[in-house]
Amino acid sequence: MSTPAAVVIAGASAAGLSTAETLRRRGFDGRITLIGEEGLPPYDRPPLSKEILSGSWPDERVRLRDDAALAGLALDLRLGVRAETVDTGARAVHLSDGSLVSYDELVIATGVRPRRLPGTGDAAGVHVLRTLEDATTLRAALAGSPRLVIVGAGFLGAEVASVARQAGADVTLVSDIEAPLSDVLGPRLGELLIGVHRDHGVKVVTGARVEEILVSGGRAHGVRLAGGPVIEADAVLVAIGSVPNVEWLAGSGIEVGNGVLCDEYCQAGPGVWAAGDVANWPHPGLGERIRIEHRTNAAEQGMAVARNILAGEARAPFAPVPYIWSDQYDLKIQIYGLPRGADTFAVTEGSLVDRKLVALYGKDAQVRAAVGINMVRPVRAARALVATPTSWTAATAVEEGVAP
Repeated sequence: MSTPAAVVIAGASAAGLSTAETLRRRGFDGRITLIGEEGLPPYDRPPLSKEILSGSWPDERVRLRDDAALAGLALDLRLGVRAETVDTGARAVHLSDGSLVSYDELVIATGVRPRRLPGTGDAAGVHVLRTLEDATTLRAALAGSPRLVIVGAGFLGAEVASVARQAGADVTLVSDIEAPLSDVLGPRLGELLIGVHRDHGVKVVTGARVEEILVSGGRAHGVRLAGGPVIEADAVLVAIGSVPNVEWLAGSGIEVGNGVLCDEYCQAGPGVWAAGDVANWPHPGLGERIRIEHRTNAAEQGMAVARNILAGEARAPFAPVPYIWSDQYDLKIQIYGLPRGADTFAVTEGSLVDRKLVALYGKDAQVRAAVGINMVRPVRAARALVATPTSWTAATAVEEGVAP
């Protein structure tokens, strides 16, 4: 395989920037075109629901690199435009400004967008949280200590609830499942975290589906739950998951399905790769196809794609230990591996009562994940049990675990 002369990266994201930087670090001196729809230089998204929303950081602090660092990468930087179609035969990407960029290797790092409730349109007071603009708009809404309804009690909804309560908002968290966060962490840790929110004054409504957002005069004033109950609100945040940005690939021959379908090397076809939130690949260690929407994976996968582009036949499978973190009130939650689907659970350090612990999750008699709450070093040490296949009995020193 010859070294490519031109790499196009669709998505000026953490994954896209990581790809570009790794290519340069490894000596690639060809053209790198980095395309970003937002018109902003690459920035970090995790602080949007924490430091930016709370106002503890200035907005510009989320930039991943300053102007000098970006200039040093010698990128063909196309901001404020989006990739609209790709011709894999001609190896060319058509952009929304009418231009066309040719490539030898294409990296798809277009990420995801928030899933929205139908019928909300452009109503004022209805928010999602994905971009810097989303975060600053929601921050302004929180300044008046509003009644905030958050639809969706996953990590994003829970993080916003934490910030909003500390800003003085009256917060109601609505979940369509009976035990929020239990689908990720199991009922015991899910119950612990929801208990923390209730202790801080968040009203948690479980097992309830939001049927519609109520709008009058062009502004949201509440939500109606299935069956009729209404929760009044001054602002509504919709945090019900995301949708991979793959529509622009229609007709290209690039296979999609819950993201861009790649092989274990993150390659989606001849001269086509994917990295970050949009990439769906078979994880060799986990034995299943996954797609991860978290910051650490974006950077690691961007690096892996860059290495594989330049490696030729020496390319390596991408098999990271997934890592997720969440800050809620005074709790730092860290997750190594994938707790979802575990069949055994054990707290190995600390306790649920103290809300300070390390817990292991097992599946098929092996350690599947380690979760820490306010125990940074111990859970980092437990990562090794996930990284190297470890039997459940050896890890927990018990004959059997209990259901998570």
